[in-house]
Amino acid sequence: MQSRLRVQGHPIQPMLVTFPYGLFVCAAIFDLADVAGGPVFLGEVGYWTAVAALVAAALTAIAGMVDLWDVPPDSTRRTAITFNLVNAGMAGLFLLSCLVRADAPHRSAAPALLFLELLALAVGGVGVRLGARLIHHFDPDVRKGPLLTPNVEEGPPINAVLGTPRPTGRPGATRSGTRPGVTRFWV
Repeated sequence: MQSRLRVQGHPIQPMLVTFPYGLFVCAAIFDLADVAGGPVFLGEVGYWTAVAALVAAALTAIAGMVDLWDVPPDSTRRTAITFNLVNAGMAGLFLLSCLVRADAPHRSAAPALLFLELLALAVGGVGVRLGARLIHHFDPDVRKGPLLTPNVEEGPPINAVLGTPRPTGRPGATRSGTRPGVTRFWV
């Protein structure tokens, strides 16, 4: 199965899902620092980071729903639905935290809200695991292994100009005795 939403052959939803996860983690870190007695502005930064993560989560959910239409009705579809519900649950917990903090002075986090955010991150960890299972099922390039493994047996060497070397005193001479600034790479 190929995703309908692709950029240069790669599905969009796995790319988008990293933004809300990363922003939710950053929001929890800012709130942890705020609760631990950090400067007052950290609560405000944590709040707005969580709001940005909610916007990113909404865009990711839309891409996930579009991809869900093409999933065959089997155990993979159940995994995809569970993945989307888990991500929605994580976003819902952060939304609840943001709604409680919306009227608070400086939008600072309380220990109970920090616990709620850490619980949401634990739920998100389940979503990461499910997403990895889906990626390995649907994207054949992931099964091949790392994308940037060097293989010296394929293709001719490529010369790349890296810069100008320091002269040794004679015009046109370099310390290594090779052409100035040329290094060989294998493709």
